[in-house]
Amino acid sequence: MTTTVTVFGSCNMDLVAYVPTAPGRGETVLGREFRTAPGGKGANQAVAAAKAGARTRMIGAVGDDEFGDRITRNLRESTVDVAGMRVVPGASGTAHIVVDDAGANSIVVVPGANAALDDLADGDDRVLDESDCLLLQLEIPLPGVAAAARAARRRGARVVLTPAPAAELPAELLADVDLLVPNEHEAAVLTGSAEPREALRGLLELVGEAVITRGSAGSVYGNRDGDVVEVPAFPVPAVDTTAAGDTFAGVLATELGAGSPVERAMRRAAAASALSVQRNGATAAMPERAEVDRFLSER
Repeated sequence: MTTTVTVFGSCNMDLVAYVPTAPGRGETVLGREFRTAPGGKGANQAVAAAKAGARTRMIGAVGDDEFGDRITRNLRESTVDVAGMRVVPGASGTAHIVVDDAGANSIVVVPGANAALDDLADGDDRVLDESDCLLLQLEIPLPGVAAAARAARRRGARVVLTPAPAAELPAELLADVDLLVPNEHEAAVLTGSAEPREALRGLLELVGEAVITRGSAGSVYGNRDGDVVEVPAFPVPAVDTTAAGDTFAGVLATELGAGSPVERAMRRAAAASALSVQRNGATAAMPERAEVDRFLSER
């Protein structure tokens, strides 16, 4: 069964510096490599879903600059439908990323054209009519996120929100969210608890289902029926963890939309993330569905 996933979210150009150790405040360090690559949490999740086998549509905004052309071209080449993309005057969004030799990263996002996504545009409703799932993040204006969630809920699509960057969320938005997929830090911001099980209980007071991603500690799912599922991470040497969470979310949404049980969906998402962190970059590091199949068959 093929699922149709629509992503309403950010599109950025990633400007990535690779360093032995990330600089502290006021410190200058020498990098060993610099790369530019299309990214943004929305575009990343769209590519992840497409590579996982979903029929994927992207609703986003880029500037009328070279970065915008590259971002849109990368989505198209990844088999993502870009009919919902907007081109606005000015600069595309950028993400300034520092990756250290342990594979950890720190990121500064400059929204640029993403600020235009403060509401749905003509035609976006029709896209949502044909969608099984809507993927959302928080690198675009919150009114736009809320409008998309509200429209998708009216049309019966599953609404999946990655609450990143971490922020407190209004009850009106949460009422339209089916599944939250935060990492541990984001879950703590929403619930006030850094302990995963306690944070999970707090999230389920806000939405019906939640998955907390915990990096090398795996992930944990819960719902209001009392079901709890824990899936370990696959131990692999990390080169670059950029977009690992977006890979997880895109694959998870695709698998759930195709009718996979939660544990299988989480395991495949974990496998895709494990493959992605062994490579540099964001969308370029994401595995195809067949790669995930091979990875799991060997374990």
